[in-house]
Amino acid sequence: MRRRRAMLYVPGDDPHKMEKAAGLGVDSIILDLEDGVALNRKDAARTAVVQALRSLDFGSSEKLARINSQNSGLALDDINALVTAPLDGIVMPKAETAEAVRWAGQKLNEAEYARRLGQNALALILIIETARAFVNLKEMCVADPHIQALIFGGEDLAAELGATRTREAIEMLYGRSQVVMYAAAFNLQAIDMVNTDFTDIDWLYREAMQGANMGFSGKQVIHPAQVMPVQEGFTPTREEAAEAKAIVDAFKQHQVRGTGAFQIDGKMIDMPVVRRAENVLARAGK
Repeated sequence: MRRRRAMLYVPGDDPHKMEKAAGLGVDSIILDLEDGVALNRKDAARTAVVQALRSLDFGSSEKLARINSQNSGLALDDINALVTAPLDGIVMPKAETAEAVRWAGQKLNEAEYARRLGQNALALILIIETARAFVNLKEMCVADPHIQALIFGGEDLAAELGATRTREAIEMLYGRSQVVMYAAAFNLQAIDMVNTDFTDIDWLYREAMQGANMGFSGKQVIHPAQVMPVQEGFTPTREEAAEAKAIVDAFKQHQVRGTGAFQIDGKMIDMPVVRRAENVLARAGK
């Protein structure tokens, strides 16, 4: 599965911002048809997003589109506009039921057929941002094989709950932990909440590090200035990657010898430690 350390939202009705995003080297670009676009600009945004996908060089960045929620009455028009566009997948906001997820999966099947792609070639990424979504999360995670990641939508969830957003984000701990837990249970990536203050880079970096320590694979970002700090926060240092590689290599050698637990530099190495090392290497892109 591809790395999604930073996932950048870009308004779909702004060609200049989409062109700028294409050159940032961000892991994933989410061309937004939902919250970032005014209601009277939805048609213009669909046209602009399709044109950008067909004309811009996004390099190695993943190209995603966030459609409008199914309940909005706009999602079908979004999908129909995108069906033949060269994108890598869709982001589904306010995903709340397995039925809605299956609907999105079927639309991706149709897009794969129209573009002559392989089965499940396109990604479906769910934004978990309502109380109802958490109640139905288990069923949604297994509803369609296109699903690759769960995004935690902290701002929308806080608004629904009537919670007060704080820098410490204690009010978001349960939701963040649930997203990480379910993602791990169903072999999906977990993507952390947005930090809406794009001026405090130190805080952003600390929050990214915290998310990585919790088990998130990456984080949503809303401004180009947030891209590099977040991608650095989710990338192990050279020393951490080297230590992880040494553990994994030693484990393989001991397995050949028929040895289970072993020691490196006075530290006991067993399967949980090896799995953590493998996760570090995955985050490092090794």
